[in-house]
Amino acid sequence: MPSTSSPADAARASAWQVLGIFLRLGLTSFGGPVAHLGYFRAEFVVRRRWLDEAAYADLVALCQFLPGPASSQVGMALGLRQAGAAGALAAWVGFTLPSALAMALLGLGLAAGGGWWPPGVLHGLKVAAVAVVAQAVWGMARSLCRGPVRWALMALACALALGWPGVAGQMGALLLAAAAGLALWGRGADAPAAQEQAPGGHRAAGALLLGAFAALLVALPLAAHAWPQGWLVLADAFYRAGALVFGGGHVVLPLLQAEVVATGWVDEDDFLAGYGLAQAVPGPLFTLAAFLGAVARHGAGGWWGAAVCLVAIFLPAFLLVAGALPWWERWRRLARVRAALSGVNAAVVGLLLAALCGPVWGSAIHAPADGLLALLALAALAWLRVPPWLVVPLCGLAGWWLFR
Repeated sequence: MPSTSSPADAARASAWQVLGIFLRLGLTSFGGPVAHLGYFRAEFVVRRRWLDEAAYADLVALCQFLPGPASSQVGMALGLRQAGAAGALAAWVGFTLPSALAMALLGLGLAAGGGWWPPGVLHGLKVAAVAVVAQAVWGMARSLCRGPVRWALMALACALALGWPGVAGQMGALLLAAAAGLALWGRGADAPAAQEQAPGGHRAAGALLLGAFAALLVALPLAAHAWPQGWLVLADAFYRAGALVFGGGHVVLPLLQAEVVATGWVDEDDFLAGYGLAQAVPGPLFTLAAFLGAVARHGAGGWWGAAVCLVAIFLPAFLLVAGALPWWERWRRLARVRAALSGVNAAVVGLLLAALCGPVWGSAIHAPADGLLALLALAALAWLRVPPWLVVPLCGLAGWWLFR
């Protein structure tokens, strides 16, 4: 049953605790950004009760509006709320490190091709993602889509996302839902100010971080032009990729391809191999940057290149989340903002449903046996309360057995 507790009701976690929790998630979170949001909800809303459904949906909505990897940004925001800037850094390191190390090692040539995975295992992991997303959609719908109007907004958002694929359809659905919520429920009273400073941090610090985000966006190209060192050119390219792309991992690929393949830094075959391998590891797809940095030429590759590209592509997400969250915590208490968010929350459920009906389901369910495995995984998650970190590898083993 979803939690209705507030963030203040949950015990604060230390940065080391945040690191441990997100490290486990980084080792087991297969299925892409939509599935990651399902894993986060199961861990932090249902199990640990760090925040309630509405606050979690608010964070998801905020990160949908910001450029960069949405699931990683949600993780950073959760760490920031619990343990400040150190918690945000710990959440990013824990969630990103397993796949980043794997991708860097593959890029360095310590392993080759896709032979790490026995046949069928990756398919079983995709089936597990179907169950995780389905559970998240159902749980969030029960909490955030109360009443026929919110159900209608959810259905409209789902239809828009399916009929108008891509970032434009998602943003259009969120904006329309926000306008509808404002028109329907925007005349209430403002919520009282919190007794304590919001765990997102101080607004002055947030403004400084947003300023740093903009300053780096301008300064890095100038520095790379004036001092064309290999690592600095890569840092500029990957920072811009993380700062300017909306829509998450898959959307960043054409931009990265133009930055590193067209310029001769990475071979086309290496780029495509890295993209394929990124689908087979847990965690964020943006860790492709570690692979590309490791194989980059012109004096920039290796471990140093992998580290530079990885930090550069995620740094905008960190600055944006840490800079925007203190303002977000204040704005979401205003009656008009809360009314708009009420509509947006319903639309977020619709977007998750569209992802479930589209790419998540389409990439995993190809035969009746796949559908049966997804139903068994959903039953284990929803009724038997088996944790996702156990259901996911079991589905991988089941996929291997079905392939045989």
